[in-house]
Amino acid sequence: MQKGLPELLCPAGSRAAFEAAVEGGADAVYFGGPLFNARMNAQNFSFEEMGQAVDLAHAYSVKCYMTLNTLLSDRELPEAVSFAERAADMGVDALIVADLGAAAAIHRHLPSLALHASTQASGHNISAAAELRKLGFSRMVMAREASLADIRAFCEGSDTELEVFAHGALCVCHSGQCLFSSLVGGRSGNRGECAQPCRLPFTVNGKEKYPLSLKDLSLAPHIPALIGAGVASLKIEGRMKSPEYVRAVASVYRRLLDERRAATPDEMLYLREVFSRGGFTDGYFTSRVGPNMLGVRSEGDKETTRRLDKFVGITRKLPVNMKARFAVGEPSSLTLSGQGREVTVTGQNPEVALNRPLTEEDIGKNLTKLGGTPYTVENIRVDISGELMLPLSAVNALRRAAVEAFSAKEPTRVAKTGEKAPLAVGKKLKKTSARFAYPSQITPAAREYFDHIYLPLELYGGECDGVIMPPVIFDSERERVEGLLDRAVELGARRILVGNLGHLSLCEGRELTVVGDFRLNVFNSASAAVVEGLGISEFIASPELTLPQLRDLRGSASVIVYGRMPLMLLEKCVIRELGGCRDAASLRGGERSVNCTATLCDRVGAKFPVLREGAHRNVVYNSLPTSMSDRADQLAKHGITDRHFIFSDESAARVDAVVAAFRSGAPLTGTPKVRRI
Repeated sequence: MQKGLPELLCPAGSRAAFEAAVEGGADAVYFGGPLFNARMNAQNFSFEEMGQAVDLAHAYSVKCYMTLNTLLSDRELPEAVSFAERAADMGVDALIVADLGAAAAIHRHLPSLALHASTQASGHNISAAAELRKLGFSRMVMAREASLADIRAFCEGSDTELEVFAHGALCVCHSGQCLFSSLVGGRSGNRGECAQPCRLPFTVNGKEKYPLSLKDLSLAPHIPALIGAGVASLKIEGRMKSPEYVRAVASVYRRLLDERRAATPDEMLYLREVFSRGGFTDGYFTSRVGPNMLGVRSEGDKETTRRLDKFVGITRKLPVNMKARFAVGEPSSLTLSGQGREVTVTGQNPEVALNRPLTEEDIGKNLTKLGGTPYTVENIRVDISGELMLPLSAVNALRRAAVEAFSAKEPTRVAKTGEKAPLAVGKKLKKTSARFAYPSQITPAAREYFDHIYLPLELYGGECDGVIMPPVIFDSERERVEGLLDRAVELGARRILVGNLGHLSLCEGRELTVVGDFRLNVFNSASAAVVEGLGISEFIASPELTLPQLRDLRGSASVIVYGRMPLMLLEKCVIRELGGCRDAASLRGGERSVNCTATLCDRVGAKFPVLREGAHRNVVYNSLPTSMSDRADQLAKHGITDRHFIFSDESAARVDAVVAAFRSGAPLTGTPKVRRI
């Protein structure tokens, strides 16, 4: 059975780029408004421009998706809901949303407005889609790290629409899990202001390299496979790109989809000349993850960039049919039909001609003047009853009225409830918890000080009461993780840190207290209510929140008060590429191998440790640990009673020093230096 074509979804960071997407053959266009979108540095759209763009797109039967895909504070939530309502009134077909609390609030207020879960929501498996559907999402944007096998399994096992990135820039970090720009540079990627530190050089073993800069993605050679998998939408990245780029790339993918074929070598060369970083990669899609995925925008790339014709506006016209009638003593009428629509308007009454009567040619010439509109006349029929006269200005007015009526958007039918989002009210538990990278770091002092201790699921051997779920579990990995989890429960695990909604189903049927990890990005009280409503009894708040924002956050929230913050979650193994690493089994039992770590040194000399996560994923940690050991009064003032510690590359002696500092309330001394909030 032949599957239908995926939607071609194209980016627009400006009105010109929006028109270029339509000209290139987009089925849908996504764009940001003046607030709350993940490309705040793009030109974006004012409210007036948004309305005009939506009307234009709908005239071409092109859908419009507005991005509302940043994390939101409690004080921003009411404005975000109002913003969503305004977009719905303009006729936007769907909102792309990342913040779980915002999604719940919008869905409650506008239950018939479609919601798409942004890639920032970190959806990567069937279970994630099931949880997102509970919150009102009808579509999930798949993590860009998914393989064809996982994409195919998702489409076969889920009723949720799947959107897949097909072309454009690749973040090296799993979307929604990057804190590098925020915690190091003060510009939050989760808030739409990423400074792209991954594109910068780092010194590794005395040599300058670009270990975090990926080539651009292109799945143009895999269009038949994507069609066969049942993907609902293919997405082109590029809201910061020019209109010429958008038109060029969209045109190629439109042709490939319509012809149901893979790109030819010439077409791939064309795409590369339009824009690339040393070529393209399909490493995640084909499961060939490795150093050949790396690339930078070189001078050579810039020199070979194809000089594209200047985009001057939409030239593609939509065919319409006209039927006009003119008779003495009755209103003139004009009917426009096409694209599944038909409208009829009436105008001035013609009179008996005293001199030269109007002819079909005269009237047809004026009715077909549609140059400033999206339409072109395919067929026209003019019926004139008798010899009559009518000012040509009246004929023109009739044409304008018909075009306006034909172009008018359908009345908005988005239901509005006016309900407010419930707030999480959870009870403060006053406890202290910690996670350790290795069992050997857990000292007697740590066991005495912490109420709960967590270890990575892969390394758990019964040393403590909690396990940390892997942050990414594709459907192909689920069975293996289930086996590890059963083993952990048998060995004494009673608590579990979960950092993704798609992993909640793994906890069902097991006697485990489910705690939400910081990776859930709980940034406001509405998000806290969402995760608690899904059966998460406690959670760790987003490390991007300020103390006043943490004070406003309701629910059973813990706050990270010590540790190197995990800045990036990498699907590719940087450690292996920079010097090799041992098989994951060698780490079981707590062995700490220099071959399973790496260090990246930036341009100012800051050193960022890289540790293994699971089999071959990596986590990049901050160069300085955060420490609030001497700020107990500030924590108490802001109502922070539940505190969480992160131990990554610390020695056992350093762990004891940290515990001692927090016991005494003294500043943490010794190397390394600490980052103070």
